[in-house]
Amino acid sequence: MISPALVDRIRDLALTRALPDRPPLIGIAGPQGSGKTTLARAVAAAVNGAAFSLDDVYLTRAERRALAARVHPLFAVRGPPGTHDLDLADRTVAALRAAGPESATPLPAFDKLADDRAPRTDWPVFRGRPGAILIDGWCLGATRQPPADLVPPVNALERDEDPDAVWRSSVDAALAGRYQAFFRGFDAMVFLAAPSFACVLDWRCEQEAGLMGLAPGDLPPARRADLARFIQHFERITTHMLAGGVTADVVVRLGPDRTVLDISP
Repeated sequence: MISPALVDRIRDLALTRALPDRPPLIGIAGPQGSGKTTLARAVAAAVNGAAFSLDDVYLTRAERRALAARVHPLFAVRGPPGTHDLDLADRTVAALRAAGPESATPLPAFDKLADDRAPRTDWPVFRGRPGAILIDGWCLGATRQPPADLVPPVNALERDEDPDAVWRSSVDAALAGRYQAFFRGFDAMVFLAAPSFACVLDWRCEQEAGLMGLAPGDLPPARRADLARFIQHFERITTHMLAGGVTADVVVRLGPDRTVLDISP
């Protein structure tokens, strides 16, 4: 459930960051299942804004396969820094900022079932000039880690499938370079902070069960096991962000049930 007070807070933030000649770009970051996409869409609706996700600008499946062959097999899995087409995100933001009252601006979309970018003919279209642009993404605003911190693995995935730290070092290098440049283009960043990474699996399973039309407790154990492995791709950066490794204008502390406990500053 989205907190109306939180929607109002981010709406007001967007309005204060607006300039006469361009709509503000607001980022909403948070772990998987934290509700960031729903929140971004609610704020967009409140300000006649356009919203899309970092998930919508994943590299195509062919591009990720090529990256996996060239750098490390784990890059075949979408999500970590290095697996997004940030140029596409930048072009979309530029088109929205240049839009007029009669404009029709396509917003990128990704087909997660096909694990590939949706055909352009299937992309949603924003009509008119947006009051704000909202982008949500799990790693928005994340900072890089000290090189020494990349050496010890944080979970079984890193230990068994990235024993030489090639993948996590490449992810960190991407985060330190192109991603930081992308983050600097935002007018404000909001971070939804989970109590701990331990909540993420339950949140992600609840999300998956909802997509399948099931109650959370009815999610098949095999699917929960798959998700437990999947979220290990995101554990390192998520725990780093929860420990303060994130640049954000507003931090929203969530409870285990995703209720808002505190908003700062």
